[in-house]
This record gives sequence, C-alpha cells and structure tokens, in this order.
Amino acid sequence: MRKILISACLIGENVKYDGGNNALHVKILEQWKQEGLLVPLCPEVLGGLGVPRPACEVIEGTNRVVCKSGEDVSIAFAKGATESLRMAQEEGVCMAILKARSPSCGKDIIYDGTFTSTRVNDSGITCKLLQESGIPVFSEEELALAEAFWRQKG
Repeated sequence: MRKILISACLIGENVKYDGGNNALHVKILEQWKQEGLLVPLCPEVLGGLGVPRPACEVIEGTNRVVCKSGEDVSIAFAKGATESLRMAQEEGVCMAILKARSPSCGKDIIYDGTFTSTRVNDSGITCKLLQESGIPVFSEEELALAEAFWRQKG
C-alpha cells in the first residue's frame, strides 16, 4: 500500500519546537488518517532533539543548523533527515507533506539563520534529502496539489 509521510505536528502531535503543534483540521487529512495512509514523524525528534527545544534556523546557503543561542545542531538535523528517509523507504511512501518554513521540513522558503524573520529561497534539511531521493514533497500550504498528485498516482 502506498503511504504519505507527514510532519507529525500537522496532525496534532505536540512535537513543535515550543511544545505545541500545527494541527490542520481538513477533510483530506482526516480521510487519509482513517485509511491508515499517513506516516507521521518529526525529523528533529528523530534526530534526538527534545520537546520543547530552542528555535533553530538553517544558515543561508549551507546545511548548518543553529539555535538562537548559537549552538550548532547540524548533526541532530542530519540524523533526523536520514532517519526520516529510512522510514519513508521502509513504509513505501510515495510523497510527503511537510511543515512550511521549518528548518527540517520547509519547502522552497525557510528562515536564513539570522533569527530576524528573514526568509530565503531554500528548503529544510529533511525536505532536501527526501527530494534528492526522489520523494515528491508538498507543504501544508499545497494540500490541493498533494491531493491531486495522490489521485494521479492512484
């Protein structure tokens, strides 16, 4: 059975850096969840970071990830990305729906590492690894596209 990787925070798991979630209450996600199609995960938790944890950003143009305090957490982010890919492959995932602007999951737009709310055209560590491995990624802001892709692949 084909499955869909999804950022756990998007389906209500309290794994967001501040201990909360980014739950989406939309019909298609509820349907996919009921059908057992979703594979929820949080790359940052898989990488060994706790909840809550300090806010982190990717240094623009690199794969270096730092906390606002300056602590380098690149190794944890890389480990979380690798583990996310392993789980995706193990579960037969054909696409991913990831949290927009996250340093792990953000697609196409993330923050630049200065902690000034400056956005740049780049993707998070896990998003990049999934895409490089051939897994199409959508943000939660692209659910209509994700649903169309899912139906097309049916």
